Amino acid sequence: MAIVVPFRALRPKKEIVRQVASHPYDVLDWEEARRIARDNPLSFLRVEKSEIDLRKDMDTGVYGNEVYRKAKKNLDKLIRDGVLVQDRKPCFYIYRQSVPGHTQYGIVGGVSTEEYDAGLIKKHELTMFDKEDDRTKHIDIVNAQTGLVFLVYRAVEGIDRIVADVVKEEPEYEFKAEDGVSHTVWVIDDEATIERIRRGFSGVECLYIADGHHRAASAAAVARRRRESGRAGEHDYFMATLFPDNQLRILDYNRVVKDLNGMGEAEFIEKTREGFRVAEDFLDRSPVRFHEFGMYLKGRWYRLTARESVYVGKSKIGRLDVSILQDNILRPLLGIQDPRTDRRIRFVGGVRGMKELERLVDSGQFAVAFSMYPPTLAQLMEIADAGEIMPPKSTWFEPKLRSGIFVHILD
Repeated sequence: MAIVVPFRALRPKKEIVRQVASHPYDVLDWEEARRIARDNPLSFLRVEKSEIDLRKDMDTGVYGNEVYRKAKKNLDKLIRDGVLVQDRKPCFYIYRQSVPGHTQYGIVGGVSTEEYDAGLIKKHELTMFDKEDDRTKHIDIVNAQTGLVFLVYRAVEGIDRIVADVVKEEPEYEFKAEDGVSHTVWVIDDEATIERIRRGFSGVECLYIADGHHRAASAAAVARRRRESGRAGEHDYFMATLFPDNQLRILDYNRVVKDLNGMGEAEFIEKTREGFRVAEDFLDRSPVRFHEFGMYLKGRWYRLTARESVYVGKSKIGRLDVSILQDNILRPLLGIQDPRTDRRIRFVGGVRGMKELERLVDSGQFAVAFSMYPPTLAQLMEIADAGEIMPPKSTWFEPKLRSGIFVHILD
């Protein structure tokens, strides 16, 4: 049973929602975020990534408390200036995202932190302590959940019908962001429809985190802390958008590595042949099937096809392409022991395309790039159901949920 509840969202006035809505905090670095928000005082990046309003060389660092106090100050200003206004009653919301060739509809509501702790909201990747600690401090000091968790459920016909009925009405928000993604929101404040949605989710056995593992873990940590202290509020629920599994797509999550671990190009390619068939001049650049990889090295693309010996007989995790690459190239040849912490590797979302991989290698910042074939949502759910964890940076969901359209105030 999935507990999903309406909440009183703090959200922008209709006429300025496009100015407020921002990228989520974790897809931009400091320079990118500062540039995007520079001429926009209403950008929600000033709350989600408030370090852009501080000097980069401050001793506080990214995770210093001054950053969270600044986020709180910036949020309070948006409220005080009437940029963000809280709904008078708890509501559900429909959030549609559209790009050419793809549209997805999610229901925005609150989900239970206790169900998260009980494992009924299932994870497929581990969190990193520093990132979880960062968001925990952010939620606690700002006293709000400022970013949506991206959840998936196995599609339910009854919920689909509710959504189809709601989106026939006039939306509350409709705008196209600078990256070409269209965002549309409907507000559900009708008690009968709210109850139908609650009942619909009561028959859903479990939910899956697609994106936002750190946000979910941090929200649960704040809830435990506040329950223990006897503090009242809405911390027992965290803000999420819930999508049916039949509407989502996973894009490739590619890798670039700074050096060849002391090898020359010829030696590295020769060692790669032990686990892969290597073909030169891979014009497609991006693989089209499982166990196939693109490799960009010294201005040239190669197609790597994994030999059966590296995956036959392996576990579900071991057969994933991210595992095959890690176990047969990144760790043994390039010395990347822990991709979550090694600074020699960077992960590049598939939405940036193959040109971004070429740019990073051609710039001299990185020596080699690998393009990946993405796992399926069915694989993700199967692994989560088994209580197993996928390797780091296995999935990239696109389009990303915008921050600032919805904020969940805790008390």
